[in-house]
Amino acid sequence: MDVFAAIADPTRSTILERLITNGNMAASEIYKEFTSSPPAISQHLKALRLAKLVRVEKRAQQRIYFVNHETMKELGRWVRQFTTVKERGVHQTNGSDDHLANENIDEPMLPFE
Repeated sequence: MDVFAAIADPTRSTILERLITNGNMAASEIYKEFTSSPPAISQHLKALRLAKLVRVEKRAQQRIYFVNHETMKELGRWVRQFTTVKERGVHQTNGSDDHLANENIDEPMLPFE
């Protein structure tokens, strides 16, 4: 699953936010945070795992979920390229973005597929 499709879902983005805020969490702890059924949350966790946003480690009878910091760094780098548009010589004029169509800017590559 694509990173953006994974985080577009409100439940999945909330799970990711909780993992970022709380650190590693057991699947059972994550289930308790939501009113959805454990199988539904499990599917969301699977989507986040397939998008490489989270990692899972089995410890005895528990599955512990971790944020995949490498993917998060890549995502941050990808987003930052849009915050530095001005630094690359593109200046907003008259509050319009029409001038962007005429600028010679390399199209950003999506690192997540």
